[in-house]
Order: sequence, then C-alpha cells, then structure tokens
Amino acid sequence: MPSLKAIRKRIVSVKNTRKITRAMKLVAAAKLRRAQDTIIAARPYSQAIANVVSELSGVAGKDSHPLFEERELKRAEVIAISADRGLAGAFNTNVIRAVERYAANELSSATEVTLRIIGKKANQHFARRNARIASYDPLPVGANALTVAREAANRAIADFLDGKVDRVFLVYNEFINAGTQRVQVVQILPVVPDKNAAAQEQADYIYEPSKEALLTRLVPLYVQIQIYRAVLESIAAFFGAQMMAMESATKNAGEMINRYTLQYNRARQAAITKELLEIIGGAEALKG
Repeated sequence: MPSLKAIRKRIVSVKNTRKITRAMKLVAAAKLRRAQDTIIAARPYSQAIANVVSELSGVAGKDSHPLFEERELKRAEVIAISADRGLAGAFNTNVIRAVERYAANELSSATEVTLRIIGKKANQHFARRNARIASYDPLPVGANALTVAREAANRAIADFLDGKVDRVFLVYNEFINAGTQRVQVVQILPVVPDKNAAAQEQADYIYEPSKEALLTRLVPLYVQIQIYRAVLESIAAFFGAQMMAMESATKNAGEMINRYTLQYNRARQAAITKELLEIIGGAEALKG
C-alpha cells in the first residue's frame, strides 16, 4: 500500500488537474457560444447560394460552366478539416478515419488521391504516413476563416480546371449540438446542382447580366462558401467536443479524488491502529 505522503501527493495532483479541466471547459463553452452564433448566421446564406446556383443551372444547362463538367474518376482531391489541438475526444480521429475509409472504399478506382489539409492534427497524422499532401493550413479562428476558405477554394478550382483532379471532396465535422458532431463527406467539384431546387424554378426571369455571366461569378463563390461553412462548422464542433471532453475529465477527476481520499483515510486508520497495538503491547510487556 502506498504511504500517506504518496497518497496526499496524488490527491493534490488530481485536484490541480481538475482545476485545469474545469477552466478549459468554461473557456470552450464561452468560445462555443460565439462559434455557434456564427455558424447559425452562415447556414441560410450558404443554402441560398446553393439554391440560386441550382436554379440558374436548371435554366442555363449544366454545360454553361466548366465547374459543372463531369469526368471519369482518375484523380481525386480531398480537403480534410481537423483541429490544431487535441483534448476534444474523438473529434480529430473521426475526420481522419472518414478520410481513410472514403479513400479506401469510394475512391478505390482513383489512381491518385491528393490531400489538402486544414488543421494541424490531420496534417501530422497523414504526414507520418507519407500521404500525398498538396497543402496545409492551420484551422483558422472566426476572424480569418473566410480568407482561408477563399484560398482553399481557389486552389481546388485551379486544380480542377487545369485537369489535375477530376473530383474534389470535403470532409469535416458538422456541428449538431454541443454533445454531437457528425462527419460529413461532400463533393464540391464538379458542382452538382440540387435537382429539387432547379425543378422549383417556375417564373420566367429576365437576367441582367446573362445567366452565363451570373454563373461565372456565382459558381466559384458557391465553392468558396461551401468550404467556409465547413470551416465554421468544424470550429463550433471542436469547441463543443472539447467542452464535453473537459466536463467528462472534470467528473472523472472528482471520482478519482474520492477514491484516493478513501484510500488515504483507510491507510491513516491502519497506521493509527498499528501504533495503538504497539503501545498496548509495550505496556503489557512492562507489566510482565
């Protein structure tokens, strides 16, 4: 059995750890509120852009923009979004496994799979495995998320138009609520218009400028907004996962402190009992 001094040190150490996890939970909760407000505000805009592109493609036709071009899958590109830090449960692992699983199954016919990574954890994982990584960016904060998304979209569009890749996929954690994140795998290039949104277009609009000119501006913007939304979803999902992980760690630390305290009391009681027995034994020896 450990000594009383060793048990006291363990209790102090776990209490200090509990203070840290509790503080991290509060920080993650505060950041989650801001990130949640941002993603809730961005979702309607993202959906509106998707609807407009789908409606215009239904009127102008899928041959009206080169980013609609369907090709045989030979070379694929995956934009994977993870976090820069851990201590968030299975947040990063889920994205990494989804990329590996999708590449092994759905992209098995591709001769080449290239990664463009946003987030340090995924980059570290795939770099250790000598994967084909074309670019890496840290996961942005809310202030520069749009800039990172724009750069990622421009690179993906350039690769697609130059014929370097035939399809581009986006893998990220979608924010559902503080305790739930869902991994999404979405094809962003070539752009696949929503047939339902296109079919709902009934009015005969007069377009100024032309439908083709509008698509020239809106389709790249649509790709950019899709990545921007995925980045915001990942930021909110990370803070939600971290908050829940730190809450669980704080609870586990409390349970560990209770176990160590019980162990300390038992050891202390055993030490006192042993001393009493020694005193009684010595007194009996003196009487004899």
